[in-house]
Amino acid sequence: MSAAIDRTLAALADPVRRRAVELLGQRPRSAGELAAALDLAPPAMSRHLRALKEGGLVEDGHPHFDARVRIYSLKQGATGELKRWLAETEAMWTHQLGAFKRHVEGGE
Repeated sequence: MSAAIDRTLAALADPVRRRAVELLGQRPRSAGELAAALDLAPPAMSRHLRALKEGGLVEDGHPHFDARVRIYSLKQGATGELKRWLAETEAMWTHQLGAFKRHVEGGE
């Protein structure tokens, strides 16, 4: 497993961060909006957003009208490597369980 997948899974390990990803999947939001929606203090939300950025899941930008505000959004294609790894893992388990079933049923 690659370091990028490790970082992504570590970022998603926390339920608050998973909920933030769900909210960002609906639309981009400011840190303040996310904090209010998740009932978190702003410093706590900042720590969660930092973890999501380090995990490669979100990115931030500034609206053209106010450079002081950061708007967070899901990073395009951020889960591609994780999806590939999950598909490969699922295929391996499907093969292994199929072989085990054939063995138990006396087919091997």
